[in-house]
Amino acid sequence: MNDQNKNLILACVLSFLVIIGWSFFFPAPEPPLPTETQQPVGEGVSTPIAADPVETVSNSATEQETLQSALSEAPRVPINTPELGGSISLLGGRIDDLALKSYREELDPESDIVRLLSPFGANDAYYALYGWAPGAGVELEDVPGPNTLWTLEQGDELTVDTPVVLLWDNGNGLSYRRTISVDKDFMFSIEQSIENNTAEVVTMAPYGIVARHGEPDIIGFFILHEGIVRMSDGTLDETDYDDMTEFEFLEREGARADVIRVETDGWIGFTDKNWMTTLIPQPGTSFRSVAKYDERRDIYQVEAVLGVQTVQPGTTASASSQLFAGAKEWEAIRDYQNEGGIKGFIDSIDWGWFFFLTKPIFWLLHELNLLIGNMGWSIIALTFIIKALLLPLAYKSYVSMARMKELQPEMEKLKEAAGDDKQKMQQGMIQLYKTNKVNPAAGCLPILLQIPIFFSLYKVIFVTIELRHAPWLGWIRDLSAPDPSSILNFFGLFPWDTPDPGSFFFIFSLGVLPILLGVSMWLQQKLNPAPTDATQAMVFAWMPWIFMFMLGSFASGLVLYWIANNMLTFTQQYVIMRSQGIKPDIFGNIKSSFKKPKQDAK
Repeated sequence: MNDQNKNLILACVLSFLVIIGWSFFFPAPEPPLPTETQQPVGEGVSTPIAADPVETVSNSATEQETLQSALSEAPRVPINTPELGGSISLLGGRIDDLALKSYREELDPESDIVRLLSPFGANDAYYALYGWAPGAGVELEDVPGPNTLWTLEQGDELTVDTPVVLLWDNGNGLSYRRTISVDKDFMFSIEQSIENNTAEVVTMAPYGIVARHGEPDIIGFFILHEGIVRMSDGTLDETDYDDMTEFEFLEREGARADVIRVETDGWIGFTDKNWMTTLIPQPGTSFRSVAKYDERRDIYQVEAVLGVQTVQPGTTASASSQLFAGAKEWEAIRDYQNEGGIKGFIDSIDWGWFFFLTKPIFWLLHELNLLIGNMGWSIIALTFIIKALLLPLAYKSYVSMARMKELQPEMEKLKEAAGDDKQKMQQGMIQLYKTNKVNPAAGCLPILLQIPIFFSLYKVIFVTIELRHAPWLGWIRDLSAPDPSSILNFFGLFPWDTPDPGSFFFIFSLGVLPILLGVSMWLQQKLNPAPTDATQAMVFAWMPWIFMFMLGSFASGLVLYWIANNMLTFTQQYVIMRSQGIKPDIFGNIKSSFKKPKQDAK
């Protein structure tokens, strides 16, 4: 077997491995509280782990039956805003029933509304609760806990205009109130107060908890963080669910925990791809930020424990905080940061390592969408802007590539003359480049510039909710999903189904956009000089079709960007080549009147 055949087999094997590899990688008794002077931000406070359900539900029950059974365990106060629907349980005063009215599970407008929070006892219970940790001289039964039954003192429904007030009296001279209000988007405000009608001084610390029972179903894609996200005095910290099981075990907490003392500003919560539930103490407030995992009950929990309150007889003490529970909409989160004073809140969106690119790229895409009203056309407009910005840097590279394309026949002659003498071939090429003042490395600049931009746009399309279920035109009704058309059923002409997007064989179920991508890459490649090495030339020749398969399962918005980018690059190179005296046709074939640069006079 000669070397050429070996290279051919090697290139085919490598191409196949690239396809497989790409599909694999690209397809989470209580100790007394210290005094205020000793522990000003609740150090040593042991907050509760959520209690067991009052009543268990049969495993044979459906998910909906389980949910309804859990919702019926206690009296409830309805939640009704433009964005949110659900209820608050008077058992523990938990915010544990929350759905997002503007978002559905599937593209079908008749599909279920997205449910964010679920009550204790339902499948995948996920809820927020508040309370007071007892201090010196206060018994555990004297403070409200997860299973305390509150009464409704004010309001019969939580709306944007009507807050609700919950009341609990411990019967021993301490009265607790919890005032809950909500804005038009996704932010709850919670004010906890205690009235001391005893003859003794009492100390206790207010806290907020978000509990998640069992590890949720996660996408598990390396480009996306799912788990805990928190800001602590300007430092962003992201923790996966798996990493929580490796926390240090704290005896007094009865769980594995990671504790950070926040001096002035911070927040902590759980983040999913599109949704988030976050505890936010008042800006400027010191608190104890706790990420906790209870191995016994398989409960993931985050806590914000505020400073110790000392309540004199006949006085009232209070503490205020916020709870974000909803969709990670960039505009809403930005307003909470800029207008609400929640420092670093925009970083709850996973911008990644290239945040210096992803943030401005998304801002520009968002502004274009406000102007155009369609995310697909906005992506194309964004491509035009990026190419225009990069053109001054890329112009010389395109000129160099045009000259190298012109020199292709002479390079072939060099190759024939050199034969198997690679050193002679290399020396001849260097001299040819030097004579014609061509820099072969300059052609790499556009590619090097495109790599971080492409990755950043991919990150933006993948992690931001604004492209979820966003249509473009015709059959592209969700730019965050792969092209639903398929060559396997001749683009809908035949009735059989195509492979699911999560399956390996989906990469062979090519849609219209992936095919256009392959063609656009092939056209662009025709304008570029071919490598002199036969194996490299063969691999490059295969690349458009390999990428066509590789990107078949990628988001339509990303494929649309790449098609637009390829066609703009082709147009730019075509025009520049003609300006240099090279006259390619639409398939890259050259009809040249290119004149070599004159030699410098000696």
